[in-house]
Amino acid sequence: MSKYFTSLFILLLPLLVMGQSKPIDLQAKDTIEYKDEYGLRIGADLSRLVLSFADEDYTGIELVGDYRLTQKLYLAAEIGNETKKQSEDLGGTELYSFETAGSYIKAGVDLNTYQNWFGMNNAITIGGRYAFASFSQTLNDYSLFNSDRFYEPGFLPGPNPNVEFSGLSASWLEFVVGIKAELFANIYLGMSARLGFLVTNKEDERFPNLWIPGFNKVTEGSNFGVGYNYSISYFIPLYKKSKKKKTEPQEP
Repeated sequence: MSKYFTSLFILLLPLLVMGQSKPIDLQAKDTIEYKDEYGLRIGADLSRLVLSFADEDYTGIELVGDYRLTQKLYLAAEIGNETKKQSEDLGGTELYSFETAGSYIKAGVDLNTYQNWFGMNNAITIGGRYAFASFSQTLNDYSLFNSDRFYEPGFLPGPNPNVEFSGLSASWLEFVVGIKAELFANIYLGMSARLGFLVTNKEDERFPNLWIPGFNKVTEGSNFGVGYNYSISYFIPLYKKSKKKKTEPQEP
């Protein structure tokens, strides 16, 4: 029997030596794969809805949405419709009043610069949009300065009120900075600030475009405009993509 165990030990000895020749890894390796959710997020701008109820001279709605392409990159778009009445006074005399009505669409990308924990989808984004608006303007009333009146020179009502200028359009580039935070499961509250640069501006020679839907006020002598939105949106998960958890390097 002893000869049998001796022979077996001699046969196993090379295997034991080969096993001991391999280095032993004392560091535990994390092989768990985490999955990020990808899908479509759609919602509406709250500020335009509130302003529509609070201001009788304004009516507007804007729908917002984004689609996740990669871990950081999103396709983003906004589409809206606005109607706004405005007037300009000089010393208690109304120089003109007009109404602008039309629709716009914006499309571009957002880059998320915020490093989320696993299971979180909050965002601090920078991005850009190309925007286009189609609209019309109606000059409701206007006044003309009468310098021929000897005793009481002043303003007289315009002879042709309620003139509509249709077929107007404009396009602009927009730089966007925003945040989105998850309030509840798949429900997000967001806000953004926008700086626009007017690229094209088709207007009627009789009356300039003083306000553009989606772009806001047009400043004379400048192509820049500013805007903002406060949105609430819902995330529709479509699929998940595996992402391996990163581990910090450890000293041996």
